[in-house]
Amino acid sequence: MAKDPSFTCTACGTATSKWAGRCETCGEWNTIQEVKPLSSGPGAKALGRARGRAVPLTDLATEEAEPPRTLSGVEELDRVLGGGLVKASALLVGGDPGIGKSTLLLQAAARFARNGLRVVYVSGEESVAQVQMRARRLGLTESPVRLAAETGLRDILTTLEAEAPDLVIIDSIQTMWLDTVEAAPGSVSQVRAAAHELTTFAKQRGIAVVMVGHVTKEGTIAGPRVVEHMVDTVLYFEGERGHQFRLLRAVKNRFGPAGEIGVFEMTGRGLVEVRNPSALFLSERGQPAPGSVVFAGIEGSRPMLCEFQALVAPSPHSQPRRSVVGWDGGRLSMILAVLEARAGIPFAGLDVYLNVAGGLRVGEPAADLAVAAALVSAREDAALPADCVIFGEISLSGGLRPVNQTENRLKEAAKLGFRTAITPERAKRGGDAGLALREMTTLPDFVNQVFGDRQAPA
Repeated sequence: MAKDPSFTCTACGTATSKWAGRCETCGEWNTIQEVKPLSSGPGAKALGRARGRAVPLTDLATEEAEPPRTLSGVEELDRVLGGGLVKASALLVGGDPGIGKSTLLLQAAARFARNGLRVVYVSGEESVAQVQMRARRLGLTESPVRLAAETGLRDILTTLEAEAPDLVIIDSIQTMWLDTVEAAPGSVSQVRAAAHELTTFAKQRGIAVVMVGHVTKEGTIAGPRVVEHMVDTVLYFEGERGHQFRLLRAVKNRFGPAGEIGVFEMTGRGLVEVRNPSALFLSERGQPAPGSVVFAGIEGSRPMLCEFQALVAPSPHSQPRRSVVGWDGGRLSMILAVLEARAGIPFAGLDVYLNVAGGLRVGEPAADLAVAAALVSAREDAALPADCVIFGEISLSGGLRPVNQTENRLKEAAKLGFRTAITPERAKRGGDAGLALREMTTLPDFVNQVFGDRQAPA
């Protein structure tokens, strides 16, 4: 019988049967570590031969009450959680170093404590004095939050059993150490075992547990992906250090919608929630300029307007550069190919730069038409009207496809003072929110009507 893999890459989680200096999957050096089994000995062998207990079964019609929720008072946080914190739930929060994860969770802990929850904040990276220093800077010293600085998971669980809190924050899961696992803190075995112990503790004791996770250079939470499957909710705290905007995004939520976002602004007094993100992301937009286009998007359940900026310039190199910030680079290549093949607009020998203003990351295909408009506007040096918003999906044939929640996008644009919207032709007519609509069917029609007549390719 083949032996189970006993070595794992700490960067990507790939399992292998032998040690190597370099991981063949992710290419990282010195990340292969030996994995010890979580259980061994005569007890584990006996467990495989013993008969288990009968598990009670039920049917789909069984009605159970929805899990109780506790509101923090921060609307953006409660929105991402699906309506508040659920008792006996496990949450995992990831983000880049220095993005503000500890600040966000300390502020959230203070809010929950003021609302009557017993909150314990355990830091494995900072001392109690350092956490207290941050609390003084944020004005949270009067909040009844209990603090501890510890990395031994056995001692932490013993303390929590005695304290019986309602909410526990572990900062971070990579610093936790379980003495039953023979591996260094932060290794795949330790992270997996610590996350399992904390998740099981949360379910058995009815305590909500929030775990902070480090991220890799690719932006995913470091450690085995099984940790994300264990927990109930996975949140990512996003943002650029050069911008004051921060986004809390739910990529998994068993108690609410996935994809929901909350918008915050980083200030000297901590994170402040943003009630109208569209106005904030467009606040620094100046006069109309070539390459600048306003896109009406949907993030989670809310409409949000943002600005796409494009720059097209002659390339001094034989291989033109394609640089993207805040959007998918592969989709940019597709839009450039469709513009050249279907609309007769070549980009050969031209460097192309695309940026989403404000540090926002856009992932929906509805931004295709806005990106195409920004690229053509930058190439032709022709600015679009300042009161115009654009959205729509582009197919490889050059056709424009309608997108979901068109009415909500138009209402958000009208609320911010926009008067014109360029959209794909809709099969079902809905409200236009008082905007003048210019509906297009194909990408060549859009280019000809907005930027003037062009010669189509033969």
